[in-house]
Amino acid sequence: MTAAIPRVLVIDDEAQIRKFLDIGLRAEGYEVLLAANAADGLALAATRAPDLVILDLGLPDREGHEVLAELRQWSQIPVLVLSVRDTEQEKVRALDAGANDYVTKPFGIQELMARLRAMLRNHTGEVDAPPRYDDGRLCIDLAQREVSLDGAALSLTRKEYAVLAMLLRHAGRVVTQQQLLRELWGATHVEDTHYLRIVIGKLRQKLGDDPATPRWLRTEPGVGYRFLA
Repeated sequence: MTAAIPRVLVIDDEAQIRKFLDIGLRAEGYEVLLAANAADGLALAATRAPDLVILDLGLPDREGHEVLAELRQWSQIPVLVLSVRDTEQEKVRALDAGANDYVTKPFGIQELMARLRAMLRNHTGEVDAPPRYDDGRLCIDLAQREVSLDGAALSLTRKEYAVLAMLLRHAGRVVTQQQLLRELWGATHVEDTHYLRIVIGKLRQKLGDDPATPRWLRTEPGVGYRFLA
């Protein structure tokens, strides 16, 4: 974070949403910047150095996807897309383009705040993977390529380990099915989602992770998976 008080930039053309988020964010201790269109939003992003951006897709002057693409040309600032568009294609498109998370309207303010906190915690420039994760139960040592649960070593296949490691490298973020398949299986397998479901299922069995109440591996339906650090 670039400031003691996190600064959040909201880019949304709906005045009621901007006011609602302004009140809610300030109540949680954030500094808030507001923009009603893409041009003002990009200008504030460039000049005011926000710690996080909440971005609507349906802006009056430019598509939110274009704003995200331009932002990603020069910044890795965390971006949460907030949109009425709830199709799988829209979510995947935004996440593949570099969004860190995607929330659909209408939304719960407490869930939104939790996601913002997670994004701010996990934003470290995203250059190197964490060499080790240990929460007292699950230990993942990426340097040694070792995984243990409650002190006992887990025997993972190469693909199981690769999926777990990739999710850990993006801890707290949604990693799309297509991202996982493209990187770990190759570009010709981006539609073979059944491969991924099988590996995730085996991983959950070995971790004892209940998909209904996940401790580590959360499914984002129709989109991808998230490691809950």
